[in-house]
Amino acid sequence: MPIYGYLRYLFVITLLGCSAVKDASAAAHIPGYPDNVEYSFDPREVALLPHYCIYTRVFRTSIPGGNNKVEIDRWSAVMGPAFNALHHYCWGLMKMNRALLLAKDKQVKAYYLRAANDDFDYVFRFASRDFVLMPEILTKKGENLIRLGRKVEGLAEINRALEIKQDYWPAYAALSDYYESTGDVAKVTVYLLDVDDRPLINPVRQEFFGDSRPASTLVEVSALAVPGALIEIEAVAAIPS
Repeated sequence: MPIYGYLRYLFVITLLGCSAVKDASAAAHIPGYPDNVEYSFDPREVALLPHYCIYTRVFRTSIPGGNNKVEIDRWSAVMGPAFNALHHYCWGLMKMNRALLLAKDKQVKAYYLRAANDDFDYVFRFASRDFVLMPEILTKKGENLIRLGRKVEGLAEINRALEIKQDYWPAYAALSDYYESTGDVAKVTVYLLDVDDRPLINPVRQEFFGDSRPASTLVEVSALAVPGALIEIEAVAAIPS
């Protein structure tokens, strides 16, 4: 490529890159808050996070009290190897809070919901299925996908959370919110690998549906579609016309 053409190519690429950064900055802007969520550590936003966040990587070097070796070691023992990536979950929570609490228009809200899920996905790369926060992160990712209009994917993530922890009530609450917004649940079918797990399900169902519980069927099966799954729930909802 002639030197003139090469320099022109670099100039165009540089302009496109600057434009992309400018667009992202505009999409991320929250009046009164720093644009950079990940390294600004606004005290108002940090205060909304779980306390363990201040002991995670990046956070602990910037937040007073975070560089406490005893607490770092304690939380590392509780969380396991995934604790090394958990600062991304904390960033994701900050971004999700911006979307839900601070964003004033759809563009900004969607930007932060997508960014939050990107951070959640980063944690998944380093976390095993039995990671203690796996159901929580899957549920939050699913809720964000539903908010972004990707309902099928969102419901799948929430169901993954329930497959890992059958009595994880926030996942049921997320499903309740979804079906409440789309219609009334008329019937529920629960598929279990072991019918003896039924006592774990009933209290959660009662809390989930309250006094207006739909028709319900529980079936013991020899296998489920998702390898390793212990439970599958099918719900039929009547959507108002």
